[in-house]
Amino acid sequence: MSSLNPHHRRAITLLSCAAFASSASARLCDPMLPNLAKAFLATPADAAQVVSSFSVAYGLMQLFFGPLGDRFGKYRMIAWTTLASLVGSLGAALSYSLGWLVLARLLTGVTAAGIIPLSMAWIGDTVPYEQRQATLARFLGGQIMGVIGGQFIGGLFTDTLGWRWAFAALALVYLLVGWRVLSESRANPLARPTPAPAGHTLGVLAQGRTVIGVGWARVILLTVFLEGIVVFGALAFVPSYLHQRFGLSLTMAGALMAFFGVGGLSYILFARHFVRRFGEVGLAAGGGVLIGGAWLLLALGNAWAWAIPASYLVGLGYYMMHNTLQTNATQMAPQVRGTAVSLFASAFFLGQSLGVILAAALLARSGAPAVFIAAATTTPLLGIAFARRIRRQHRLLRAAQA
Repeated sequence: MSSLNPHHRRAITLLSCAAFASSASARLCDPMLPNLAKAFLATPADAAQVVSSFSVAYGLMQLFFGPLGDRFGKYRMIAWTTLASLVGSLGAALSYSLGWLVLARLLTGVTAAGIIPLSMAWIGDTVPYEQRQATLARFLGGQIMGVIGGQFIGGLFTDTLGWRWAFAALALVYLLVGWRVLSESRANPLARPTPAPAGHTLGVLAQGRTVIGVGWARVILLTVFLEGIVVFGALAFVPSYLHQRFGLSLTMAGALMAFFGVGGLSYILFARHFVRRFGEVGLAAGGGVLIGGAWLLLALGNAWAWAIPASYLVGLGYYMMHNTLQTNATQMAPQVRGTAVSLFASAFFLGQSLGVILAAALLARSGAPAVFIAAATTTPLLGIAFARRIRRQHRLLRAAQA
């Protein structure tokens, strides 16, 4: 972001802070699952509803926030959705039953849904394409720290003060960040709403049809849906697996998952070099292969220490592949970019939700190693298939420009 002016950099930094809160929400419950199952006398699959309910709501609400952002201003909508997310977090902290906790998580998913995709769309609107992948990679820093913070805070509070305090702490983060983003939306000229172009006056369904009508958009949406299934379906159960198989505390299990974020941060630090060296094709294929190898390492490792390199490689590989998907998503339908990116996020989180459901069923039947092996066999195939489609798309673009 060095070529961007200070106002632009500050606006993106605040969006990264909001993304931190949203990502922390998504991963906060992962290390809590064994404790929640005991507290509410529920099965692991039932307790996992606190994860899947958030993802379902998050995914479905993209269909609404994209058009709203296009019409009323993306930065302003990000501010209001960040502030609104504290309500669901407080509700989760005060829940007296698993059903109420699931409902509170669903509400948080509804409101948090507007944060990251609208941030990506705003960056797509204001940052030139040649700078966009590196800028998005830096924006990803907030998301990555949210993944790290959510896993660690969830485990730490569950082991010490109690799981309710994790949600209370997150509510405070939403309040502080939301207030600051709202102030920025009023003070920064770049963040103020701009009149929507004629294409943005389309209705919600028409905007959605515009995106789906693009063949390349359909490829991206299907790929990110499958990515959500194979990566995050398995990821949700890693802390529980480490806790139950190796006797680690939930704090320790959550802390080990921080290496997922460290892998992502490694990608961010070298994003420009990676993009120049490997290109989109290499990042997609290489990311999928790294993730597959990492899941295999976790499934076959006979000591908890194997989770460290495995988590790191999953994080590095995931952000290599996902950042490539994100960059393409910002350009797949520029005339309705907010809707396009929201559909992208919708497909991603619906994939996550389905992944958690499928992983929970496989876990109950065959155990956690089977979940990791399933992810290890499918993720490389997905990355390589997407890389081939990118290469084909590049050929088509060159032919069209000739």
